[in-house]
Amino acid sequence: MTVEQAIAALLAMAQAQRLQDSEPVLLDDARQRVLASDLVATLDLPPWPNSAMDGYALNLESWQGEPLVVSQQIFAGVAPKALQPGTCARIFTGAPLPAGANCVEMQENVEVLPDASVRFTRALRVGQNIRPQGQENHAGQVLLAAGKRLGPFELAIAAAQGCTHVHVVRRPRVALLSTGDELAEPGTPLKPGCIYNSNRTLLSHWLSALGCEVIDGGVLPDQPHLTRLKLEQLQQGIDLILTTGGVSAGDADCLGQVLRECGQALFWKLAIKPGKPLTVGYFGSVPVIGLPGNPTSALVTFGLLARAYLLRIQGVEAVTPLSFAVTAGFDWPKAGNRREYLRARLEEGRAVLYPNQSSGVLLGASWADGLVEIAEGCTLQAGDTARFIPFGELF
Repeated sequence: MTVEQAIAALLAMAQAQRLQDSEPVLLDDARQRVLASDLVATLDLPPWPNSAMDGYALNLESWQGEPLVVSQQIFAGVAPKALQPGTCARIFTGAPLPAGANCVEMQENVEVLPDASVRFTRALRVGQNIRPQGQENHAGQVLLAAGKRLGPFELAIAAAQGCTHVHVVRRPRVALLSTGDELAEPGTPLKPGCIYNSNRTLLSHWLSALGCEVIDGGVLPDQPHLTRLKLEQLQQGIDLILTTGGVSAGDADCLGQVLRECGQALFWKLAIKPGKPLTVGYFGSVPVIGLPGNPTSALVTFGLLARAYLLRIQGVEAVTPLSFAVTAGFDWPKAGNRREYLRARLEEGRAVLYPNQSSGVLLGASWADGLVEIAEGCTLQAGDTARFIPFGELF
């Protein structure tokens, strides 16, 4: 199955599993959550015309070019008096415009005379240096649509409307399982033939960044009946079972076997490198995404596929990570029959590869800025153009 077909299948699954429950949360707790309903403005911004400059406010319709007496000073946060006829007002950036004024001249262009009156030395126009009421938005306007992920900019927009809470989709509850007798937990003695479990740390933090609630399912031994029992226990209150390892075609790869025999496997072989044995299906009514066990295979398939699923079930429509064209700073002479994703970083505008592209090497992900995509059947020479997906987009 191609990458595009797999993503389409996952998004169709996600659409059917869309979360319906929502909850109000404090702005401070809402980062990376997804809006459940439109955020509608309750007030105009700015609420009144205000000055864009430190300067002097005047009425051009009654001014004949003569020096004007300063009748008041207006600071931000102060309600001004109406402008007295034949005068101007000293005004500061962000301060409300006094009634009767229709122009602000910046202080650098004004001459202050010995009697403290001011002379305007340049041509002026109505509306100059004034931010009109509602310049940013009007009350009743939809500011953020349902399905929008909330980052610092979006939370600031809500705060500017005086919101203390936002209504968000509840967190997806994801059961995270690792498989393999060879896995040991950090802090425990490392037995011969074993390795420490890095995938759980990688994915638990990544899931949290995507707004998920992580339920730690621990490590599954390479025994089919224990795998089946664990999956049976995860049928209540779980939105997704996410696993790493055990999905290839080996004798000890129990998860894929159990899913095909006791659940429903939709697909289990993907035209991607790294990440070919990605397995997707259902156990009971709960969706299962089985990632490969090699760290970089898990990283690539989670970032490109599982991430899209998790965002869509929360109502996010724009799930495709932004990418851009870069100049290859390397040769890739051998065409493959799978879509390849290479860890690379940008140096002087060119994508440079991490020297070791093995799927078992996680260090390259920290070294890299993102992934270079090489399409099936394609080769690259230094100087050619390639698609680059920055890691920042995936997180």
